[in-house]
Amino acid sequence: MQKMAGTIFGPQNVTTTDNSTVETEVFSGIRIFKICIYFAIPVVGLIGNGLVIFVTGYKMKTTVNSIWFLNLAIADFIISLTLIITIILALCKMAWHFGDFKCKFLQFMIYLNMFASIFLLTTISLDRCLCTWMVVWTRNNRTLFKARIICKIVWILSIGCSIPAVLNHTTTQLKGICNYPTSIQSLKSLVTYRFIVGFLIPFLIIAFSYIAIAVQIKRLKEGKQLRSYRVIIAVVLAFFICWLPYHIHEFYDISAEVNQWSESAKEVLLNTDAVVVCLTFLNSSLNPILYVFMSDEYKKKLKQSLLLVLETAFVEDHLDLKVPKQTKDITISMRGNCQDDIYNSAFMT
Repeated sequence: MQKMAGTIFGPQNVTTTDNSTVETEVFSGIRIFKICIYFAIPVVGLIGNGLVIFVTGYKMKTTVNSIWFLNLAIADFIISLTLIITIILALCKMAWHFGDFKCKFLQFMIYLNMFASIFLLTTISLDRCLCTWMVVWTRNNRTLFKARIICKIVWILSIGCSIPAVLNHTTTQLKGICNYPTSIQSLKSLVTYRFIVGFLIPFLIIAFSYIAIAVQIKRLKEGKQLRSYRVIIAVVLAFFICWLPYHIHEFYDISAEVNQWSESAKEVLLNTDAVVVCLTFLNSSLNPILYVFMSDEYKKKLKQSLLLVLETAFVEDHLDLKVPKQTKDITISMRGNCQDDIYNSAFMT
């Protein structure tokens, strides 16, 4: 992520912290198109996750799954917000004038919510797997209190996992850029650590959980079996496609420095860096769609909430608007079987 600003916007006139000026190229049509794309990704993430926060936090009855998705949406919302901040800073000539502490704090927010998002996705996968295979146990032990405790543990764990990455960030004095250290060995250790903790272990757990769910679904004779398979495949592929290219790119990046790759090969890596980074942020934009918006129950509640907002906004002062009772008291229908929730709703009770 360290080169994202430069690779997104390409060369430009950069004012550095030592008041020198680096002569670079101006924006081209392609770069402007890239900027629009890179702005669109976090904007979609802000809107999608903002709607999830609004509905799960204020309009829906509190359930175990609503707690999962509320925390996931908060993490993804902050990730999208920090990406927009990063892009804005890059547009402002890419120079970092806020000191080393704020450099570390910005990176801390990015990594904290990145790890929180990944760990929450892993938690949701394990929860669904348990709810599918251990129905009686989950009915007796799957409580709101335990869900809140688990979420707190996830956030604390995310803080701990973010510290090694944050400590390695500093402000490059020559160019005034918030960046990694130049030590290849330190960078290699950091990339390896992030790959294992932030991708490999979570992906194996997520993949195993959904394979187990698919096996159980196959044993059930349900009309919505095909749709469930599609959701499972979409969830696993989205995580895999959005995160694997980034980690592969990081290892290639280190290899290019260690093995002294040609300048043309390094240029290819530089030009593709922003693409793989934005893929990781795209996962935060896809999460509301994959985990929430596919729920018929959620879409109904969201539609009711939006209709209520529009009715309130456009009503004349002298009109006596009567709000339907169902828009005032929005709840989730309780289901008697955890397996039914796999087919009917992303929010399992």
